[in-house]
Amino acid sequence: MHLDRLIGLDQQITLAINSMHSPFTDAIWKFFSSIPVWIPMYAIVAACLFWRLGWKRGLLFTIVLGLMVLFCDQFANLIKNSVQRLRPCRDAAMMAAGLHAPRIGSAFGFFSGHAANTFGFAAASTVALRTDRRLRYRGYIAWIYIWCTLVSLSRVFLGMHYFGDITVGAIAGTAIGLALAYLGRYAAGRLACGPQASPQQ
Repeated sequence: MHLDRLIGLDQQITLAINSMHSPFTDAIWKFFSSIPVWIPMYAIVAACLFWRLGWKRGLLFTIVLGLMVLFCDQFANLIKNSVQRLRPCRDAAMMAAGLHAPRIGSAFGFFSGHAANTFGFAAASTVALRTDRRLRYRGYIAWIYIWCTLVSLSRVFLGMHYFGDITVGAIAGTAIGLALAYLGRYAAGRLACGPQASPQQ
């Protein structure tokens, strides 16, 4: 597909999603988009890692998750400053087309750091928890991916990102999260605290 057509399609999808707003839903999307709201959930997941995996593996995977967030943030910022694609809320044509933008962010938005961080966290924490072979964590997996999808969509509803921004962010974050988590799993095995070790180690 020609690049101009792809950009046009991205703009149309963004406007279609963004148009489904109301004062009530604005409050919901602002809640999901607020980074401080994530901190208690991150702390609960970290506590579960220690509880289910033992302190060695729990500490290792907590460090992995921290590195994942740092890497996703810095990589997203690097790409944003290199590509320099304006956020929808900074694009005069999108605003003229009726974009609803209750928030105005920094200039550039490709790709979404929110999407990268949340999908990366979902992927990495799933790999980490499933190191515990006693449970399959299906409920957690369903919940965490619903959560990161809602966080990502909130950025479109608030006019902060195009749909393409969150799609690329989700893919990049998932790849980074999986890569770091599997490295963490390998390191856990090398430290003699791998999947078959006792969780009390």
